[in-house]
Amino acid sequence: MMLSLDIATLSAGYADGSLTPERVLDEVYARIAAKGERPVWITLLPKEAALARLKAAPRGRLWGIPFAVKDNIDVAGLPTTAGCPDFATTPGRSATVVERLEAAGAILIGKTNLDQFATGLVGTRSPYGICSSVFSAEHVSGGSSSGSGVAVAAGLVSFSLGTDTAGSGRVPAAFNNVVGLKPTKGLISARGVVPACRSQDCVSVFAGTVADSLTVLQVAAAFDGEDAYSRPAPAAATAPVAPATGFRFGVPMAGLEFFGDGEAASLYRQAIARLESLGGVKVDLDFTPFREAARLLYSGPWVAERLAAIRAFAENHPESIHEVVRGIILGAKGIGAADGFLGFYKLAEYIREAEAQWAGMDVMLLPTTGTIYRIDEVLADPVRLNSNLGTYTNFVNLMDLSALAVPSGFRANGLPFGVTLIGRAFEDGRLAVLGDRLHRALADASIGGTGLPLGQSPAVVPVPAPDRVAVAVVGAHLAGQPLHSQLVERRARLLATTRTAPGYSFYALAGTVPAKPGLVFDGKGAGNIEVEVYEMDHAAFGSFVALIPPPLGIGTLTLADGSQVKGFLCEAHAVEGATDITGCGGWRNWLKR
Repeated sequence: MMLSLDIATLSAGYADGSLTPERVLDEVYARIAAKGERPVWITLLPKEAALARLKAAPRGRLWGIPFAVKDNIDVAGLPTTAGCPDFATTPGRSATVVERLEAAGAILIGKTNLDQFATGLVGTRSPYGICSSVFSAEHVSGGSSSGSGVAVAAGLVSFSLGTDTAGSGRVPAAFNNVVGLKPTKGLISARGVVPACRSQDCVSVFAGTVADSLTVLQVAAAFDGEDAYSRPAPAAATAPVAPATGFRFGVPMAGLEFFGDGEAASLYRQAIARLESLGGVKVDLDFTPFREAARLLYSGPWVAERLAAIRAFAENHPESIHEVVRGIILGAKGIGAADGFLGFYKLAEYIREAEAQWAGMDVMLLPTTGTIYRIDEVLADPVRLNSNLGTYTNFVNLMDLSALAVPSGFRANGLPFGVTLIGRAFEDGRLAVLGDRLHRALADASIGGTGLPLGQSPAVVPVPAPDRVAVAVVGAHLAGQPLHSQLVERRARLLATTRTAPGYSFYALAGTVPAKPGLVFDGKGAGNIEVEVYEMDHAAFGSFVALIPPPLGIGTLTLADGSQVKGFLCEAHAVEGATDITGCGGWRNWLKR
């Protein structure tokens, strides 16, 4: 089996000595050589240059992790083309996001292809060649971050950066069976990014797993005073906080369009069923304000904003611009200020209408796209088909929402399908927990086009919100047990059902009413005891602890994944002569004996 480039695998290999970054770079460059430089790459660093970057790299959270960036993002000393050779400049400083990733030890491999000036969702608008889906040479890769999506799906890098204005960080994810994280606007700095629509642009992340995309986001996200659109984020923005039990997810009650792709419609229905199996409650959603907002993106002020980004170049060098892109950007010259304000007014109205929909749901589940097209179809009808692909993506940035695109199965012809979870601004970490669970609920889930099973990489581990406390229960407080009501009364939310680390012994205590177990860390027990982890606010936690009678108490409990939470432990004297039930693996199993 080929080497997985997921961050956890590489980091673990570096830590135990079974892998070295030099070996990983050898593998990366061998794969690139086998695939060919074009059309995925616009500028590929020589391997010697990557090794030099490795030698200088700090041993941070991403040390030795290979990555790529879309070629509208500056890297010091490398040309930034934005997909247009005549536009190219060579910056002396990298974009803020690249600086942060390299400061964490990540190793840049090169800059990837894109729809020129990030204008398109198809990947066909580049003089550097047309990227195709890794699953079909005849079908589009999605855009505008075409090369970035393909580089991850083909196993050439661990993660890549794209940009997302209308869906460019999500559509390539759907067409290549990878994860596309579209963060809240302003969460990742856009300083050093060639703008498409500066007020709407986001730097996005492609990865094989949600866990990897979240790791990159946590490194990359920071307020940047040099970016006028950067925003200070709440402390919990990138924290993987688990959804509440019985979370509500919105599904359009009508008006969904799959453009004749019946298999896509079926796969979407299957995704709905999987989310319900994960504890979600489906609620009807009036999609009208979101659909109407999406239609605004290629009209009025936001098309004019694309012209503003490159106006001098577009007017002085129109022949240098791809004909489809040129038609869109120069077509904005006829948009007046009054038209722009009318667009702003309409968007404000749709956002207000959408508030009523958000009141009834915690998250939205949509197809990432309604269908996928062949390259020849897009070349023959470039504007209309591109517009179709943005039906479920165009509104997200306009309405200041967060989004996470995850794989969701395959059509009979082998082409992938994806869905997107959409949340409010700064709910990026919450989406990651839910998106990871949804991705892993997919039977035989794999990473991109590598064939590597998703299951071999670690899941996202939920944490309590910063203003809440996680507590593990092992006995009478488990769901269905006599004291579980004490958690319900405090509005505790179930984060996970998991097990303890080794080193714990478990006993059935005598003389307790109701019957209770005692968990003791003695360093000798087999551990692996079932626990349920709940979170609650500090006041609720205090009143909960006050109810606990001796010999039980709350201490620090280590879970199987190495993380630590507060949890029930027993005083050692109380287990003398008690029945050792460690081998049962949990309280429920003991009760069923």
